[in-house]
Amino acid sequence: MVKVITYGTYDRLHYGHIRLLERAKALGDYLIVGVTSDDYDKVRGKINNQQSLMERIEAVKAAGLADEVIVEEYDGQKIDDIKRYGVDIFTLGSDWEGKFDYLNDYCKVIYLPRTEGISSSQIRDNNKLKIRIIGHDDNELTSIAKFTRESSFVDGIEIIDDDSYDAVHVCSHPIDDDSYDAVYVCSHPSEHYKDVKNALEGGKHVLCESPIALKESECRELFQLARQKGLVLLDGIKTAYTTAFERLVLLAKSGKIGEILSVDATCTSIKNVLNYSEEEIARNWNTITEWGPIALLPIFRILGTEYDEVRIASKLLEGHNSFDVFSKIDFDYISAVASLKIAKSAKSEGELIITGTKGYIYVPAPWWKTEYFELRYEDAGENKRYFYQLEGEGIRYEIVAFVRAVRSRKHLDCAEETAAAERCGQAEDAAAAERYGQVEEAVSAGICGIIGDFYDMVGRSPLKNSAFVRDAFVGQHASSN
Repeated sequence: MVKVITYGTYDRLHYGHIRLLERAKALGDYLIVGVTSDDYDKVRGKINNQQSLMERIEAVKAAGLADEVIVEEYDGQKIDDIKRYGVDIFTLGSDWEGKFDYLNDYCKVIYLPRTEGISSSQIRDNNKLKIRIIGHDDNELTSIAKFTRESSFVDGIEIIDDDSYDAVHVCSHPIDDDSYDAVYVCSHPSEHYKDVKNALEGGKHVLCESPIALKESECRELFQLARQKGLVLLDGIKTAYTTAFERLVLLAKSGKIGEILSVDATCTSIKNVLNYSEEEIARNWNTITEWGPIALLPIFRILGTEYDEVRIASKLLEGHNSFDVFSKIDFDYISAVASLKIAKSAKSEGELIITGTKGYIYVPAPWWKTEYFELRYEDAGENKRYFYQLEGEGIRYEIVAFVRAVRSRKHLDCAEETAAAERCGQAEDAAAAERYGQVEEAVSAGICGIIGDFYDMVGRSPLKNSAFVRDAFVGQHASSN
């Protein structure tokens, strides 16, 4: 029996992929198809896949040509696979000609002609998601300039602008304009609810810088509106879409450090807040809206939003009751506790520590941009270190997640030039309902609930100076799911 092996990403499986697989199948009796993993693609700089690994695998299986499908996860795996499976022929498309000649030492290498005029990149370009920016460039964490720069690394999207766009301020445009499909909302947090609602009612998908609203009820209303309209509403917390953060949450929940007893997050920076003019204060984000969503993310992702009590202590900017320069928030859960420190006018070590009964997860500063974290135990010999490549502070991965979510909602068809390609389209449609790594609605609503508590607290405070204000709230924002 002649065994043949080939590899590819197979994003949005199309007629060209099918023809290449048919030619590979004809070379022998048994065809093994390697599908690249999401993490391996990220390491190779390929972050624009519109389908998840499982969707791509299912599409390859549905084509009915592969006898076996495997996952390619690391450099050098091709040699290991050839030896492991007793492969006789390695084959790829002719655009790789010469690249893998070194594999002739292990098996026969054949480069197959590719189908002209079709590729995954072309399909993505022909169905570009057109995004318009709504807001102001006053968020120090994710600026419009950063967003537009990072969008250039993602295929299948186009940022729509006009002569008034200067990367500092972007005017709102008529929401019923058919020249775009989606909006990126980065206006002042006090305007998010209005801007998001306006976009959804106009039939536009929305990626919104967190917080989505300043009240939990408003946040849930917007998600409900998105569902009714069949639209995507994505919470733009860039850290949530990074590989390192996804993995540390999975490890924490897997029991690797035992029962989780505490989550402690710190996010601080020193800005020239004390010297802001009245106009700058009105235009800028306060600490609770700028740093709060990021610091709350690991707490709510790991422990959930069903806490018993939350206590908030904030130092306010003198003469401005709603502008905190430092806040500390403590949570009590039934079997765990959590705390966060956030500041725009104070400095502390920006680390994340997740404490368990068997060990702890340590993420060094700045943890929200991490490429590295450790699992630490009583016996230091058991400690493990994890490294994950991070590009663009996670913003490009956030954009990819948004595009994927929109594409899955739209159920776009792939090329149907043959019966095989039709089978591919059916497989894609069947998998299209899968959600893509989004921040859960409960987490987004929980974040908005805490921010709402903050504004309730300062609204009741008679203080007009830089003193601390404090309050405690029963966990009325607990999620019911």
